[in-house]
Amino acid sequence: MKKRISFFGLLMLFSALWISGADHGIFAPNSIQWQSGPPALPAGAKFAVLEGDPAKEGLFTMRLSVPHGYKIPPHSHPAVEQVTVISGTFQIGMGDKFDESKLNPMTAGTFGFLAPKMNHFAMAKGDTVIQLHGVGPWQINYVSQADDPRKK
Repeated sequence: MKKRISFFGLLMLFSALWISGADHGIFAPNSIQWQSGPPALPAGAKFAVLEGDPAKEGLFTMRLSVPHGYKIPPHSHPAVEQVTVISGTFQIGMGDKFDESKLNPMTAGTFGFLAPKMNHFAMAKGDTVIQLHGVGPWQINYVSQADDPRKK
C-alpha cells in the first residue's frame, strides 16, 4: 500500500509541474495555455498545442475545448483523425449533412479514429475537451464551403 501511495504522490508532483524541452513535455491540466480558435473551426472553440505544430509536417498533439451545444459542420481531413475525449461528451456522426439522429456519443476516456476524407460532423454535450493527435499538417475541409468560418 505504501508503494502505491508513494507512486501516486510522485505522479501528482510531476503532474503539478510543467517540464518543457526540445525532447519532452509534461502538461498539467491547469498549466495548459488555451487560446481562441483555431480559425478553421466555428467561433467558440479554444485550443492548445501540446506537441509539434499542427500546421506543419510532423507529429502533433492538440486539445480542443468547446462549450455545450457546440457544433462542427460536416467536414473531412486529408489524414487520419485520432480523437480522445478528455471530458464531457463528444458526439460524432458520419455523412455529408448534419443530422443529430446520427450522432454517436464518445464519453470521457473514449478513443476513436476516422479514415482520411471520411465526411463527419460533431456536437458537444456538456463542456467538452478532446485531444487530437496525428501527423500534420492538420487540415479541415468542409463539405459545404458556406460552413467554412475562414470564408466568412
